[in-house]
Amino acid sequence: MTDRIWLKSYPPGVPADLDTSQYPSLVALMEESFKKYADRTAYSFMGRDVTFGETDSLSGAFAVYLQSLGLVKGDRVAIMMPNVPQYPVAVAAILRAGFVVVNVNPLYTPRELEHQLKDSGAKAIVIIENFAATLEKCIANTPVKHVVLCAMGDQLGLLKGTLVNYVVRHVKKMVPEFVLPNAIRFNAAVAQGSSGSLKKPTISHDDVAVLQYTGGTTGVSKGAVLLHSNVIANVLQSEAWNQPAMKKVPAEEQLTTVCALPLYHIFAFTVGMMLSMRAGGKLILIPNPRDFPAVLKELSKHTIHSFPAVNTLFNGLANHPDFGSVDWSHLKVSLGGGTAVQSSVAKLWFEKTGCPICEGYGLSETSPSASCNPVTATEYSGTIGVPIPGTYMKLIDDEGVEVAIGQTGEIAIKGPQVMAGYWQRPDETAKVMTPDGYFKSGDIGVMDERGYFKIVDRKKDMILVSGFNVYPTELEDVVSQLAGVMECACVGMPDDNTGEAVKLVIVKKDPDLTEAKVRAYCRENLTGYKQPKVIEFRDELPKTPVGKILRRELRGK
Repeated sequence: MTDRIWLKSYPPGVPADLDTSQYPSLVALMEESFKKYADRTAYSFMGRDVTFGETDSLSGAFAVYLQSLGLVKGDRVAIMMPNVPQYPVAVAAILRAGFVVVNVNPLYTPRELEHQLKDSGAKAIVIIENFAATLEKCIANTPVKHVVLCAMGDQLGLLKGTLVNYVVRHVKKMVPEFVLPNAIRFNAAVAQGSSGSLKKPTISHDDVAVLQYTGGTTGVSKGAVLLHSNVIANVLQSEAWNQPAMKKVPAEEQLTTVCALPLYHIFAFTVGMMLSMRAGGKLILIPNPRDFPAVLKELSKHTIHSFPAVNTLFNGLANHPDFGSVDWSHLKVSLGGGTAVQSSVAKLWFEKTGCPICEGYGLSETSPSASCNPVTATEYSGTIGVPIPGTYMKLIDDEGVEVAIGQTGEIAIKGPQVMAGYWQRPDETAKVMTPDGYFKSGDIGVMDERGYFKIVDRKKDMILVSGFNVYPTELEDVVSQLAGVMECACVGMPDDNTGEAVKLVIVKKDPDLTEAKVRAYCRENLTGYKQPKVIEFRDELPKTPVGKILRRELRGK
C-alpha cells in the first residue's frame, strides 16, 4: 500500500513520517530527560514523588552495581515486579549499563518463569519479594546467578517504607516464605553502586533493548527482539499521534499519565513509561489496577491528562460508585489497546469524562503501536483506526498477495517499530516476516476507502483475555499432563468483563477426575488470565478425518 490512502484521515499537524534517528539509543532519550527535567516529578507512588534527578542517580548507582557483577554488554536482566518505582529505575539501570531488559509477568507460575529465564538466558533478575517463592522453586534450572530483591516500601522513606513493608508482609501476608541465600536487597545494591562510577558502553540503534515475551501459534512463549531504534520510534510515533490533544494541556501543568497497566506489558512500557519520560511527564504508578477503590482514591489526588488502558479497566472504573471522586475534566487522551474496546464502554466513558477512548492496535512485535484512531475523534468508530506516522499496513491473502479495499486479509505491518525477529528462533521469525519486510500479525482485517482498518477475525486460535494473549496449545499441553486426562481442548468464549474467557473441554481417562482437581492443577501451573473460566467434560472431542481437533465446533456449543 504505497499510496497510503489513510494519510488524508490524519488530523492537522500530524506528520506522515518522522525522523526516528534523533536519539542514538533509549539511554540518550532517558538521560536527556534526567537533565532537562531534573526537578520535576517522574513517578508518583503511594503518596511519594520521585524526581527525574532522583531517578537519574538511583538508576546510575544501580547500573554500576549490575556492572560490578561481571555481566557484559548484551547480557539479559529480568524484571519481575508490579508497578513500583524500582521498575523504571531498574529499566534505566539495565539499559545504561549496556544490558537487555527482559520483562516478566510477576504472576507467572514456576513453570512459566523457568521457561522465560532459560529461553532469554537471563543472568540476573530484579524481583519483588512477594514473588520470590516462585523464583526459589525454579532458579536452580535457570542461568540466573544474581538476584536483587525489592519490597513495596523500598522507595517510600524509612518510616512509611517500614510501615508499608510490615503491612504487606505480616498483616496482608502477601509475601510467602522463601529461601534465596545469595540475594541482595535493592537498596543495598544501590548503596553499593553509589560509590563507583559507570563505565558507559557504546549503545547504538541496532542494539537490543528489550526481550518482550509473547505466545506463538506453537504455544511456546517467544521473545520479540525490540531494538533501541524500535522503542524510540514507537515513542516518537505515539507522541506525534497524541499531539493534537496534548497541545491543549496548559503550559503550567505537567503532563500526567496514569500507569495502571502493568509495566511488563509493552503497551504500558512504551506508551506509559517511555513516552512520559520523553515528555518530562509525571507517571502515576498503580501497583494493583484490580483494586478499583484504591485506584480512584489515588487518581483523585492528581490532575490527569493521559490514560492508556484496556477495555476491562475503563469499564470497571466507569461503573464504580467512586468514579465521580476523580476530576476527569483535564483528561485529553484515553488510549484503548490490548483488546477491542466495546461500544457500550466507549459510550459510557465519553459520557462520564467528556474524553473519547481512542482505540489503537499493536502487538509485542510492533513495540506495540501500529495503528490508532485520531485523538480528535469523538465518535466510537469500531475500528482500530489508521496506521500511525511512518507505518505501512496492508491486508494479504494466504499467498502473501495484497487484497483489494473492502476485502478481508491478514493484517501485515511495516515500520521502524517492527521487531528484529524472535529471540534465537530464526524459523519462527521466517514464518511471520514477508520478503518485503512486513510482519504478519495473525489478525484478519478489512480496510475501508478512508484507510481505516477493522479486525474481523483471528487467523490463529489465540484467545484474548483482557488484552493478554492465551494460546490454546500451551494450555492443552499443560492440562494433558494431569493424571486422569485422556485428551483436552481449549477455546475462547465471549465474556462481558474480559472480552474473551477460556473454555476447557476434557475427555476423562479416570472417572474420579473432578472439576475441582482440574482447577487446582491449573492454578498451580497457569497464571490467572490463562485459567479456564468454564470446564466441561465430554465423552469425545470433535475431530477431522485425520484426527485434528475441531476447535470451532467446541466454540459453537
